[in-house]
Amino acid sequence: MADIIKEILKDLPQGKISEACYEAANIVLYTKDEDFFLNNSGMIKQVVDKIKKRVELRPDPSICMGQEKAEKVIREILTEDAGIDQIIFDPQRSTVIIEAEKPGLAIGKQGSLLREIRQKTLWVPHIKRKPAIRSKLIENIRAVLYQNSDFRRKFLDKCGHRIYDGWIREKKHEWVRLTYLGGGRQVGRSCILLQTPESRVLLDVGVNPAKNSDNPEAYPYLEAPEFKINELDAVVISHAHLDHHGLLPYLLKLGYEGPIYCTTPTRDVMALLQLDMIKIMRNEGKEPLYSSEDVKNVVKQVITLDYNEVSDITPDIRITMYNAGHIIGSAMVHLHIGNGLHNLLYGADMKFGRTALLEPAVCEFPRLETLMIEATYGGKDNILPSRKECEEQLKHIIEDTIKRGGKVLVPVLGVGRAQEVLIIIEEMVRTGLIDKIPVFIDGMVWDITAIHTAYPEYLNNSIRKLIFHKDQNPFLNEMFKRVGSQKERTGVVQDEGPCVILATSGMLVGGPSVEYLKRLSDNPKNSMVFVSYQGEGSLGRRIQRGERDINMGSATKPDMLKIKMDLYTIDGFSGHSGRNQLMSFVHKCSPRPKKVLVNHGESSRCSDLASSIHKQNRIETSAPRNLETVRLK
Repeated sequence: MADIIKEILKDLPQGKISEACYEAANIVLYTKDEDFFLNNSGMIKQVVDKIKKRVELRPDPSICMGQEKAEKVIREILTEDAGIDQIIFDPQRSTVIIEAEKPGLAIGKQGSLLREIRQKTLWVPHIKRKPAIRSKLIENIRAVLYQNSDFRRKFLDKCGHRIYDGWIREKKHEWVRLTYLGGGRQVGRSCILLQTPESRVLLDVGVNPAKNSDNPEAYPYLEAPEFKINELDAVVISHAHLDHHGLLPYLLKLGYEGPIYCTTPTRDVMALLQLDMIKIMRNEGKEPLYSSEDVKNVVKQVITLDYNEVSDITPDIRITMYNAGHIIGSAMVHLHIGNGLHNLLYGADMKFGRTALLEPAVCEFPRLETLMIEATYGGKDNILPSRKECEEQLKHIIEDTIKRGGKVLVPVLGVGRAQEVLIIIEEMVRTGLIDKIPVFIDGMVWDITAIHTAYPEYLNNSIRKLIFHKDQNPFLNEMFKRVGSQKERTGVVQDEGPCVILATSGMLVGGPSVEYLKRLSDNPKNSMVFVSYQGEGSLGRRIQRGERDINMGSATKPDMLKIKMDLYTIDGFSGHSGRNQLMSFVHKCSPRPKKVLVNHGESSRCSDLASSIHKQNRIETSAPRNLETVRLK
């Protein structure tokens, strides 16, 4: 592998390639020969067939048309019907990103328009869908990549050298082990270290949102002897909930300079939530763990992968991300270790059932020996109600509350449950099940909803089709109103009549939902509906358990809150699989795993699910605790 570029160049005409470099696991060749770029008689395809790696030929930046002239030519080639918005050039990599309202019309029949752009400008065009909802935050995230193009090129080349330049550690034996730094018999701070003789890979690095930030139990055990940041080769983030990535910028602050792998929606949502976490900590008068500069560095070090895209990440680990059905961009991570030595599936958070937003989790894989599965709702009693029952319950709550002149507060996770509830309410109004009512959206929900409109390919077929038609896009319904300031928040509470309010955070541990709770809780006309998991120790969990007199101050300066509003919990909207779905997933998993590790669940639920899987499937199971190490091979 160390001489892979030399092998490629042997099969190509001498003098045609001006530079060869890596973009992580992909190999990029640059040429100053215009004819060779436009027509190389399938030589590049032959190279790909031979080495079984992704190889791309691009024009050397020196032969590309000037940016101003190239933009003019591109706009002439693409028709007005395509709805071309921004055209962004990446001169270091000879690529141009074209944002279009209708990507199909910008691509042309069988890619004809893309070919014409290549021929006339010598830039490599990439078409991206223009988000139906504009978000300054999304644009800023993407700007980081374009503004740091030179850094990215060098960084991706360095990642490629780590993958292809051979082993850096002495290999005497073959083995695979996992150490739980977080997420063992608990929900929160998911963080698992995978070690082989050659590689050190971190699977997620989250915080526990239910714990106070001053509590050491809020963070993974990075002081464990197995974890050495200077030896870390890669970080893989399964999805964009804070309990899976909230500590990532801090890792970079500690000195991590390597690659971070995730899907594109995960990258965008993750950055938004990390910035929001900084803001919330500042609002609470606490010193944030990291700065916005650290979040920017995360974006610079992310390498995005599509579902089903196979990519080497170290010399002996290859990963593939599969749809997890949990939230937009959420992935189950398949790790192929060594030359067929072991195949591991990190299930992370998954939903083995179709939701209003997403297709169900995938259950078929090329090879599989060990399965890591969550147990958030893995206990014997965690039989979730059907979707129809949940929608009916929500309908009645909204109708009853509105009828008596009250407001419905729904604390939500900014990504996943928020969009799910929005879609369900929109459909109820559109089909006449409930009257049209204002739905106020507060917190990061609006920007994250914008990301859903930017990546419709990650949503289920029904929603995707609606998003493609502007007048049918459920997220653009005029009854959804954004709340963007303290003044507007006060207006919703004092001036607005009956309405629904969706606000973060979903566990009532900070964010606008807590402010709404303080102002709405003493009015019995109002209702609050929990649709997200309430972590152990969170205010949401305490209220769920029956506390009605809450001290929002301190022991010395109490600030008592009396809860007189109606309270409801609807578990069935969860993005997690219920007990039956988890058992069904293991049963239908193909190939059948030889070992199952249960994590991401309260202790009793992990033990219970592990025991049931063993009894029903005769598979070796365990539910590791934090700081335990499991040898897989």
